[in-house]
Amino acid sequence: MKKHRKREALLVLVALLITFRLFLPTIVKNYLNNVLVELPGYTGAVKEVDIALIRGAYVIKGLHLSVVDAGTEIPFINLPEADISVEWKSLFKGRIVSEIILNKPEIIYVMEDQEETAETEEEDWTKALTDIVPLDINHFEIHDGRLSLLMVSSKPEVDLAMENLELAADNLSNVISSERTLPSPFNMTAKTFGNGTFAINGGINLLKEIPDMDISFELENANVTALNDLTSHYGKVDFESGIVNLYGEIAIADSYLKGYLKPFLKNSKLIGSEDNFLETVWEGFVGFFKFTFKNQKTDTVAMKVPFEGDLSDVETAIWPTVGSIIKNAWIEAFNNNVDNTIEFKDAFQDKEN
Repeated sequence: MKKHRKREALLVLVALLITFRLFLPTIVKNYLNNVLVELPGYTGAVKEVDIALIRGAYVIKGLHLSVVDAGTEIPFINLPEADISVEWKSLFKGRIVSEIILNKPEIIYVMEDQEETAETEEEDWTKALTDIVPLDINHFEIHDGRLSLLMVSSKPEVDLAMENLELAADNLSNVISSERTLPSPFNMTAKTFGNGTFAINGGINLLKEIPDMDISFELENANVTALNDLTSHYGKVDFESGIVNLYGEIAIADSYLKGYLKPFLKNSKLIGSEDNFLETVWEGFVGFFKFTFKNQKTDTVAMKVPFEGDLSDVETAIWPTVGSIIKNAWIEAFNNNVDNTIEFKDAFQDKEN
């Protein structure tokens, strides 16, 4: 009799577990949707959730998040598939942390001029991440992503998109980090506007409100005509042809920044047949400047723009910038690469200063 009751109890328990497992994806999906609904200034939803108990993971499918502005929804994040799981190699070391892999994510960031940006009461959307991911994130990957930097205030709109984005970052939740160290290495590659290539790598400390970092980046072989909407909006200049490269390094320590940008413009041609008279005159003036300060051997206009200061008051060194233009044109052409002249320690500032 007792054995029979034990068998019945076991069958009931198994049935309850199976039922719970069957409804678990729906429970998690409803929970995630509630998290997104309660996020002020945004609207979003999840289409589907798959659970993989054996590997301690769940897969979110069809997550989208939009910014609500004056009743209008502006797409912000679209995640076709996000795999969130326990990082087993850290578990064996006694740490319970997670890893996230995003497949084909799309992020749209709207860049508005400060004077046109109204103050809102939007909550930081990243706060919802702590509810969606119950464990600290230690490893993060993006595969075949798209990042769109959109400027809707210009006419036509400017969209500086990065396609085929690949990103990998490790050690993000390292709680053992001595002062002035960068425990989290990361790297990213992407295809950019004008069919250019972009790469960035370095280290970062995300444990600070304003993260410390030491990064270098390069944008190469981008067709400058892809920037015509941007250059026309800010400089009333259109390009018929040309290649743009950009190199730089940035170090940030305790909110103090030091770095440089090194842009190159090669084989460029201005003035289109459809320009009006004033635009033609202006482009002619810019063309004269470009010809005067172009390195004739490399057919390249280049400069090095150093900048330094507290993040609330970064200053650009004007005369070194002007001198760099002259140096590239008439003395020695710049190399098309990162100079490797900025280190993390260069951003250190003595507390008493």
